[in-house]
Amino acid sequence: MDKNPEKITEYSLQPFFEQTTDLLCIAGFDGYFKKINPALCKLLEYSKEELMAKPVNHFVHPEDKQITAKHRQNIHAGKPLLNFENRYISKSGKTLWFSWTSIPQADKEVVYAIAKNITHKKKLEQKRNKLLSELTQSNKQLKQLNFSTSHDLRSPISSILTIFGLMDISNIKEPETREFVELLKTSTEKLKRTLDQHIDGLKNNKTLHIPVGDLNIADVLKSVINSLESLISDSETTFDINLDDFQIIEFHPDYLESIFLNLISNSIKYAHPDRPPVISITTQIAEGKKQLIFSDNGRGFDSEKQGEKVFGLYQKFHDLEDSKGIGLYLVYNHVSSLGGHISVDSKVDIGTTFTITFQG
Repeated sequence: MDKNPEKITEYSLQPFFEQTTDLLCIAGFDGYFKKINPALCKLLEYSKEELMAKPVNHFVHPEDKQITAKHRQNIHAGKPLLNFENRYISKSGKTLWFSWTSIPQADKEVVYAIAKNITHKKKLEQKRNKLLSELTQSNKQLKQLNFSTSHDLRSPISSILTIFGLMDISNIKEPETREFVELLKTSTEKLKRTLDQHIDGLKNNKTLHIPVGDLNIADVLKSVINSLESLISDSETTFDINLDDFQIIEFHPDYLESIFLNLISNSIKYAHPDRPPVISITTQIAEGKKQLIFSDNGRGFDSEKQGEKVFGLYQKFHDLEDSKGIGLYLVYNHVSSLGGHISVDSKVDIGTTFTITFQG
């Protein structure tokens, strides 16, 4: 019996490598596959020999080659790669999305990598983003139509009221006719007030009723952190939380959860490559208003140049492949739809701070 521990370990791991449905491979620092499991071969529709005969980047989607090569350089420098998403092209021409976790072993100049096939997830995201874009555009068009119609109606109604002002109703001898004219004038005045209120509501974005209630920020934050436990652990993210000034806020529960979810996810996604993420969440009272301060030590951007554009739909300031420019758009709308305000202060390579001021 062979007592060599290395051979025993290799033998015991072989069935796992060969039979798992996850995608496993070992790649050399020279850019070539050294070992590939059957699941990866089956998905890419290439034999092991075909995959190992050409550089790994040969099979990467043309639009992802540059960013993949950039991350490969970081791996060769000894930095593990976590949750990196890119596309590969199968032998039959299908586009496949993979999420990679890669660990380098510098002394042997190899990289051990495991990937998940997230193609289905990406297709759902594309459908969701397309639907969101269409709904946003439709909402803008409907709002504009609503505003225009209300505005156009107000003009003839004002003209009718002017005519009533020029009329001397006392000269109308028939009591019933005079009563009808007075009723018509009263109804027209009421219609004008209603239109004025409607237009003001559209201008102030108050047409949508959103139910709110007292929420405990700590409870909502704990729920979101628990839901992101794996991502937080893998990225070595730490939190500095201080909610001493206040913990209760009147807000929509789903909106507050979405705000924390998007801000925390973004802080991890845009973490600085030279340090693990540190997220600070504090509350304060400023000029009688409750404020939530959310800060990180990530890549940051030039907020003086970009300003409020960061909250626009599909606005992106980094070249990450999975950046869609939707998260902060949702955060902004959640805050503003309930009468609040959000501002941002960010500096390149230092980090970003969001200040949310709640209404009331």
